[in-house]
Amino acid sequence: MLFGIFIYDGVEPIDLATFGVLSMARRIAPEIKICMIAPKAGPVRLSNDLVVMAQFGIDSAPVCQVIIVTGGPGWEAQSQSKATLDYIRQVHASGKVASVCTGAMILAASGVLDKKAATTKRAIIPPELSPLAQLRDMYPDINVREAPIVDAGSVVTGGGVTLCIDTTLYILGQLLGEKVANETARIIEYQRALKANAYGDEFLAG
Repeated sequence: MLFGIFIYDGVEPIDLATFGVLSMARRIAPEIKICMIAPKAGPVRLSNDLVVMAQFGIDSAPVCQVIIVTGGPGWEAQSQSKATLDYIRQVHASGKVASVCTGAMILAASGVLDKKAATTKRAIIPPELSPLAQLRDMYPDINVREAPIVDAGSVVTGGGVTLCIDTTLYILGQLLGEKVANETARIIEYQRALKANAYGDEFLAG
């Protein structure tokens, strides 16, 4: 089972916890495989100058069971990239797509969230603009929800920053069963926000 993680210049390094969760999950479900996909294969400069390697560009990316789109300041450029938006639409048409943090802004720009419920990053440091408010203001056709994770069927969106861990665990539970997700959470010694209800709200479907 192949999971793809979509990265680009300006991704926040913490969003690569998606990779870390999947890497640990392989101890429980060794059939899991992971690949990094970017607009172009090769080095990708994340926020604060961390450089990672993408094995595939969008023109050569393999078919994955799910593509997880990461977030970070680079989302603005990607939301205006025709090649990236076309790729997101292609993935959505043939399989499952997900986002963590401001990766939802890229999904929104592609149109795959139209008429669906979705969430994105909420917590900010002034004078930053709230991505959740931006999502609501820029895309009136999206049912923007203040929730850690929203499952709209073919699209799953997760909230900000460390909720990328919960979103990845949730996707693992959907694709491989709650036992795999729960055991992965146990071995990374992580209390899932879905269970802890840290934000005082509930997981929302649809």
